[in-house]
Amino acid sequence: MKRYKLGIAGMVHDHVWGELNHWRSLGNIEFVAAADINEPLRKKVQDEFGVLRTYATLNEMLDAEKLDVVQAASENSGCAEIVEACASRGIHVVSEKPMAATLDQADRMLRAATNADIKLLINWPIAWGGPIPEWLRLIVAGEIGDLTYVKFRSAHNGPKEIGCSVYFWSWLYDAQKNGAGALMDYCCYAADIFASLLGRPEQVMGMRGTFVKDYPVPDDNAIIVAKYKHAFGVSEASWTQPTGYAGSNPIAYGTKGSLAVSQGNIVLCRPGQEPKTITPPAPEYPYRSGPEYLLYCIENQAPVEGLCSPKVSRDAQEILQAGLRSADSGTTITLPH
Repeated sequence: MKRYKLGIAGMVHDHVWGELNHWRSLGNIEFVAAADINEPLRKKVQDEFGVLRTYATLNEMLDAEKLDVVQAASENSGCAEIVEACASRGIHVVSEKPMAATLDQADRMLRAATNADIKLLINWPIAWGGPIPEWLRLIVAGEIGDLTYVKFRSAHNGPKEIGCSVYFWSWLYDAQKNGAGALMDYCCYAADIFASLLGRPEQVMGMRGTFVKDYPVPDDNAIIVAKYKHAFGVSEASWTQPTGYAGSNPIAYGTKGSLAVSQGNIVLCRPGQEPKTITPPAPEYPYRSGPEYLLYCIENQAPVEGLCSPKVSRDAQEILQAGLRSADSGTTITLPH
């Protein structure tokens, strides 16, 4: 079994610690080095994952170490620099969601990965386990006919309030590093679903506001509506929801029925039939984590597909940027085709 040398580029995205556990569970990964400007995070990765060599900057690490794969967990605005630097050295990359802070940065990432022929996986947690992968599969299989409407609400009470580290929430509250506020952090999930199921929309409308937080944030609530030729996509985001979401979420309607996620199951409704509750299957290899799927794609020379595809994630970034422009201008944005 080939062993892969892993480097860690940035640790300010709190998802990184769970992802490092996924890498460790694979059994053929050598934790070689980590880079982050924050000394406490370098110490944390040394103490908890045995990463002996740490660096203050990405380029220091890449110049000193021979790596096969990099786990990127920077602020959104830093992802393009990481992918470009790794691509120039032939290093494959997993980068945390969303793809970037801007569309231009996402395009740079896609271009660098394509030109260097490296694997780039944008890690969306909803892709691994839970009901959403099966919900998507049933939609794609045509269980509700042609899709006409899909909605997903992503919400919690705010990064600081739910216990995110200061290293994480400090850049989430920075419009340049994040790209926006809740709009970028949480509308992104629905945008990626829209891009996966429906591609690029014709038009996008967005609204955002700061409704609750009494400290500076770019926005704490947002809505984006994407219009396709025969469908709407509705994305809701909130950093001010103190309880769980009680309704069906996400939900999709088609010409033959609807599919909703409810309390961990999937509910299929068709005209004239009783609702059918479907228990989603447990995830199987190679779809149990981003690291597992990336190694599968490397070893089988397969493209990264689905929600984590860099092309799909790039199109999601275009939806987000159009939604942000619409929110700030008060106009509907028509995308070029």
